[in-house]
Amino acid sequence: MSTYLLEIGTEELPADLAKSVISQLELNVNNDLNSAQIKYSEIRVTTTPRRISLLIEGIAPFSEDKIEERKGPPVSQAFHEGKPTKAAIGFAKRFDLLPDVLEIRETPKGSFVFAKLIEKGRPVVSLLSEYLPNWISQIKGRRFMRWGKGEFRFSRPIRWIVSLLDSEILPFTISGCDPEIEIGNISRPHRLHGSVFHINNAKTYEDQLQGAGVIVDRQRRLLFINDLVANQEINNKFFPDLSDQLLNELTDLVESPLLIHGSFDESFLDLPPEVLSTVMKVHQRYIPLYKVNVDFDPLSLDSRNILFPSFLCISNGLSSAKQSIILGNEKVLKARFSDASFFIKSDLLISSSSRIETLQDVTFAEGLGSLYDRVNRIKWLTELLSTKFKFTQEDIDKSVKVAHFSKHDLVSNMVDEFPELQGIIGSKYLLHEGEPIDICLGVLEHYKPKGVADSLPSNNLGNAVSLAERFELLFSIFAKGERPTGSSDPYALRRAANGILLILWKKDWKLNINQVIKDSLIYWNKLFPSMSIDISVLTCELTEFFRQRIISLLEDKEVEFDIIQAIAGDTTSTSKILDDPTDVDFRASLLMDMRTNNTLKLLQAVVTRASKLASKSSISNDQIDPLNFVDKSLFEKDCEIQMFNVLEQLKPLAINIDRIKYKLLADGLASSADILSNFFDGEESVMVMTDDINLRNNRINLLSILRNQSLIIADFSKLR
Repeated sequence: MSTYLLEIGTEELPADLAKSVISQLELNVNNDLNSAQIKYSEIRVTTTPRRISLLIEGIAPFSEDKIEERKGPPVSQAFHEGKPTKAAIGFAKRFDLLPDVLEIRETPKGSFVFAKLIEKGRPVVSLLSEYLPNWISQIKGRRFMRWGKGEFRFSRPIRWIVSLLDSEILPFTISGCDPEIEIGNISRPHRLHGSVFHINNAKTYEDQLQGAGVIVDRQRRLLFINDLVANQEINNKFFPDLSDQLLNELTDLVESPLLIHGSFDESFLDLPPEVLSTVMKVHQRYIPLYKVNVDFDPLSLDSRNILFPSFLCISNGLSSAKQSIILGNEKVLKARFSDASFFIKSDLLISSSSRIETLQDVTFAEGLGSLYDRVNRIKWLTELLSTKFKFTQEDIDKSVKVAHFSKHDLVSNMVDEFPELQGIIGSKYLLHEGEPIDICLGVLEHYKPKGVADSLPSNNLGNAVSLAERFELLFSIFAKGERPTGSSDPYALRRAANGILLILWKKDWKLNINQVIKDSLIYWNKLFPSMSIDISVLTCELTEFFRQRIISLLEDKEVEFDIIQAIAGDTTSTSKILDDPTDVDFRASLLMDMRTNNTLKLLQAVVTRASKLASKSSISNDQIDPLNFVDKSLFEKDCEIQMFNVLEQLKPLAINIDRIKYKLLADGLASSADILSNFFDGEESVMVMTDDINLRNNRINLLSILRNQSLIIADFSKLR
């Protein structure tokens, strides 16, 4: 078996392309090889900043023979007295076969003749030559480009291609490149290791590149960088802030990782730690060094007790140039820190209140006014929500103040230069001006949560404003007429709705989203009369949007699909689930627990059976009192009395439902499953659909009440 190597050599690739390229190329190669029935043992795709490499190990020299069968005429028509008829001869001729190679098979419809067609396997060399241009052209990504006068597009200009089957060059053609790319065995080493060298054999590829200063395997490079950082001699003094995101980015920026340790002037520690770390991590891809055993204060105005005046850097250079690299990086960092220091000083010459007025000059979105207008809408929603949450008047006023200051730093010099610091730098400016810590924390954290795994704002002020900001975005963009479509969601509306639900669920706050939508759209209609908002239509769209977000978040929590459908799968139940979304999360957990402890299945069987018969009743789904619809004088058997008694006992639990009652109602239904089952299958069970119409209706009404009480928990008919 052979090894095939494809190396696509390019100008420096964007760091964010690597993972996408690996998955795309692996998928396309795997699909084509399997489709052509080419045997292989392993496909490996890896990347460096200058190359995309594909290795196919254990590839067979030929594709496997393809065997197909064709069914012909019945034996009775194909042969007469043991000799082929015209039917058999014609059938065989159609496939260039002789009649005597036809096979006779028994089928459910009798004996038929079959023709076996064998397409001989093709040489892998010719098949790969056909596939390779497509494998390269099918790689997609953002901002692909043309170069020279050619029409071919790729992430960066392709400068060389190595194509080897073991030691033999396997040629192919990529049209539309300028200049034309020569396919061969000539590769490029690390930029500081010389110009070109020959790959002797696909099997020796990685070893040869290692000798040329390139760790070509991406995972090896990642682990090597991680070990370099983790094994620092002085790591007992500091904590290197190497996140997974930064580690992956560094892996895709270097071919030969070299760890350097640089420093900066201690005077820059007067800047907030987020400023220093943002410059180092985001803008320069350096690794900040935090002091160990330090309680990090998110509102800290300086870094003296938090950071060391030094950093780690992963360079793509050689050790001989280490000192020059250190000096160069320190010089760049000094300039960036000096810029940040200047921006902060200039920002502090202007009060936060003055910046709020400047928001009037910044458009939020077409038709939706300025950022100043948006802040006023967030303030209105903050007061509405904090009132619904029954905050004290002091906390309502504080929440509105947080909303008032929430966006002031968007027009600061610091956020203009470092957008990642929005909210963060604004809270520190407020603290510098003497605002209370809880107000500053609310401004700092109102952008949270940014995802399912993110923490919530640490105080209620921040949570209220976080909710208000997300509601404002949804109402404004929906009123404007824009919606997320497919993967396109430019305003991150899905994330906004997710954030609302996550806050409510994690804080265990009850909020009637239906009422918030209703109140807000009336207000929005007054704010934007020219939009001619159709409140009823927009309400339906928003409620369905929230329902879909609830389903998505429950899936993320690994709630089983049928349980999700039983609670939130029916659009007719949307109004109910948005009356209290936290209630939905609780019921989903309750049903998952019941399934785990095996109390759900028996109850489900009884309730589902009852629901089918209850569909013949005229009783509405909100009726839960058996006394109003069931005549006990018509009972003929004990099982009817027992079921009635169960429903009577459960009735108080189904009224003004809350968390405790949900559990008690579920436990009551589950513990009564045998009694309810006896109604259908016990020794003295009843015939529900009896000819006596009065008895029939009375029994159906009894089952309807059972269905309605169970519907308070979920639609059991949708459980598998």
